[in-house]
Amino acid sequence: MIDYKLLEALATVIECGGFERAGLALGLSQSAISQRIRTLEIRLGQPVLVRSPVLRATPAGQRLLNHVQQVQLLERDLTKSIPAISEPTARLRIALNADSLATWWAAAVGSFCADETLLLDLVVEDQDIGLRRMREGDVAACLCSSPQPVAGARCVPIGTMTYMPLATPDYVHRYFGNGLSEANLQGAPAIVFGPNDQLQHRFLAQCGYHGTFPHHLCPSSEGFVKLALAGMGYGMIPEMQARPEITAGRLVSIAPEQSLEVQLYWHFWRHGGGVMDRLTNALRSAAILHSGS
Repeated sequence: MIDYKLLEALATVIECGGFERAGLALGLSQSAISQRIRTLEIRLGQPVLVRSPVLRATPAGQRLLNHVQQVQLLERDLTKSIPAISEPTARLRIALNADSLATWWAAAVGSFCADETLLLDLVVEDQDIGLRRMREGDVAACLCSSPQPVAGARCVPIGTMTYMPLATPDYVHRYFGNGLSEANLQGAPAIVFGPNDQLQHRFLAQCGYHGTFPHHLCPSSEGFVKLALAGMGYGMIPEMQARPEITAGRLVSIAPEQSLEVQLYWHFWRHGGGVMDRLTNALRSAAILHSGS
């Protein structure tokens, strides 16, 4: 049988990003953590970590991380039927996109986490690449825009977020006073969440434009809106997040007839146990997003 103290050390090293921080989290010395990792590697006959240039799990280590995530969720179910072995709280590591975190996520899971005494460790990733964390065994679940599940995981549609190309009225008058055109789109500065964010490109392709455009990079949902309000550019902002600004006339669409619908999918390990099933049901019944099922 696998020694789960060794797996706990591996999972904590990856979660904390280093041996010293993992030792602090587990109440052990750095050398004790290193010894547990060495013992695990000796028993497996292969390395579980790549130590440089960036600390990460090997393919074998990733499979072990996937396993320990599922075991922790199953143990959580066991404590429901055997309270004597229960911990006061449990922790669940989830990857999700920043826009969901800034808008509907808290309202959807707040009561559930309180009832389940569940702590969340949220990893913010762009919605188009969130599954990478699942494949690497770093998270037990993720919320992203891909409908393709990883091996051993389930995928369910959660809902649809509507994005609108928004800017201040002055900005729209300055750059798009005569409407959208290839020349205007080529010269008007946009706001993009990060290098992996494709929403802007998808919107422009929807408008028939496939060229380059100047843009700011802003990896913050709240900061994204503030840049738009400052007249620095136009960007794809969730309609639910921008609703007060739209109502007040502080933000308007550069293309009133255009929006972008992004379907969100919830991915989780098949053997995640009852807590994951209950969390999935809570997300599906939140009725915060437009129905995408």
